[in-house]
Amino acid sequence: MTAPRVLVDGLAFGESPRWHDGRLWLADWGAGEVLTVDADGGTEVVARVDGLPICLDRLPDGRLLVVAGGAGRLLRREPDGVLTPYADLRSLVAHPWNEVVTDARGNAYVNTIGFDFPAGEFAPGAIALVPPDGPPRLVADGLAFPNGMALTPDGGTLIVAESYAARLTAYDVAADASLTGRRVWAEISGAAPDGICLDAEGAVWYGDVPNRCAVRVAEGGRVRDRIDLDRGCFACALGGPDGRTLFLVVTEWSPRALAGGPRTGQVRTLTAPAPAAG
Repeated sequence: MTAPRVLVDGLAFGESPRWHDGRLWLADWGAGEVLTVDADGGTEVVARVDGLPICLDRLPDGRLLVVAGGAGRLLRREPDGVLTPYADLRSLVAHPWNEVVTDARGNAYVNTIGFDFPAGEFAPGAIALVPPDGPPRLVADGLAFPNGMALTPDGGTLIVAESYAARLTAYDVAADASLTGRRVWAEISGAAPDGICLDAEGAVWYGDVPNRCAVRVAEGGRVRDRIDLDRGCFACALGGPDGRTLFLVVTEWSPRALAGGPRTGQVRTLTAPAPAAG
């Protein structure tokens, strides 16, 4: 693979990249913004959000779901751009909520690391299910800093990165959208997997902040590709016209970045060996 090129520079703290409708969508946590990025690197602010962290996915009708993590809320972006309340998660867990992924039935899975980061004392995290026709409920717990999540194209398996356990963990998705059959999908010694995406060959790309790299790993743990970087990689996404563009969201990690400190955040791109799953 060729070295990644810089598509966007000057972000405070980029996270949660998603490809949709010919553009990359991502959050800039340090600025409290949701952005879109075009093929030339031009950016547009499409929403402003209070309550870090800010993570994104979409409902089947295309409307954007946005986690306002510190506020414990899931928001929905309407066609006119207005963010409206979608689910209140504060009654489930009082700590900030993090990553979100949705399925074709309109179910949203949202995770919480289980403690106040970066200053709080570690406690296990959990995953909540927000169904389209009922109240949210917890469907998994006991996770060591749950981070990026991805669903297989058939919607039958949910994969979650456990950043503090150096592994990717998988669940079977039941007919009622609950999670069962917890198992280790890949042990990754020495790694701290963060944001993830799944490719058409069944491999997972994950970002790694302390090891300053992005890694492609197969089920079972075999590393298939690795991209070394000069700063931490917080998340990966596959997209582009043919699904083969790998987007890497990178930042020089510092707690100050959460408050809009040194703007070392970038989006970098390169051609991946396999397109996006599905």
